[in-house]
Amino acid sequence: MYTLYGSEGSGSAAIEAALQLAGARWQAVRTASWEPGPDFEALLRINPTGLVPTLVLPDGSVMTESAAILIHLADTHPGSGLLPVDPSERAQSIRGLVFVAAQCYAAIGIIDYPERWCADCDEPTAERIRAGTRARLHRMWEIFADTFPARPWLAGEAIGALDLLAAVVSKWSATRPHLAQARPAFHELLRTIETHPRVASVFARHWPPQAG
Repeated sequence: MYTLYGSEGSGSAAIEAALQLAGARWQAVRTASWEPGPDFEALLRINPTGLVPTLVLPDGSVMTESAAILIHLADTHPGSGLLPVDPSERAQSIRGLVFVAAQCYAAIGIIDYPERWCADCDEPTAERIRAGTRARLHRMWEIFADTFPARPWLAGEAIGALDLLAAVVSKWSATRPHLAQARPAFHELLRTIETHPRVASVFARHWPPQAG
């Protein structure tokens, strides 16, 4: 059984959805840096960064980094469709996963915690960092939308890992409202991904409809 460390509304949602597509057995440990306690201390012992998602594999080894976890789950559950079988399509899906992780996901940490990236960071400076990073984040999503068109899904003929990560990470930092204006077709695809019957329950649990 897998053990997934994560929190509601966090990147662990993409891993939960992937585990569901894979038909894997897993248990959740709800914790994160903003939810201190014994479970977070346990997380720090296996992942000193304290970041979620962190996935403990059935053999007891630890996986971190969302893109790496998704690629691993695709490799160990080849029937899940998390990554395409065709080598060219698979390569583009992996490219997309790393793009989201490096260009989009990474920006969220700067927006949420600008003081980690700026010594003696006062609030006006922090706000300028947030504003600049948010503008770049939104531009990166525009580039992603233009680079990875639906076929009909981002992963190809079936919903896969790239769809899941894009749908989750685009939930943050006012990305969805921006994309609704800048890339409406891509915005609609993200909504289609999160309502797919096989993963809709995961998204609804992390982002209940009444929460907007």
